[in-house]
Amino acid sequence: MTPPNERKLLTPEEYRLAQDSPEFTELRRRFRSFAVPMTVAFLVWYALFVLLSTYATDFMSTEVFGNVNIGILLGLGQFVSTFLITQLYVRHASKNTDPISDEMRTRLEAHEFAAPRNEETPRG
Repeated sequence: MTPPNERKLLTPEEYRLAQDSPEFTELRRRFRSFAVPMTVAFLVWYALFVLLSTYATDFMSTEVFGNVNIGILLGLGQFVSTFLITQLYVRHASKNTDPISDEMRTRLEAHEFAAPRNEETPRG
């Protein structure tokens, strides 16, 4: 990576060309293929916990062992699932999205997305 004080600023056109590139489209597809299903799954899991806590109090207060009941276990499961999803995302990103984003960043820093300049085209 180029040190910040040695970088040449990118133009809005370079960002637009990078955004319109097939690599960026693939990067978005790969990110969304993980993020959307995981978000939906977690929200369903969270809503189920809230609904059970509200409407199935007898079920949630069922003791599993000692003073530990199903509600406590499902509540702790919320934390466990959050850490699990985070770990899965880190693994997914390092394998599926980081290589593309690293390559795109390298190309952006090298100004490879810059449109060729045509001296006959007037600037505005």
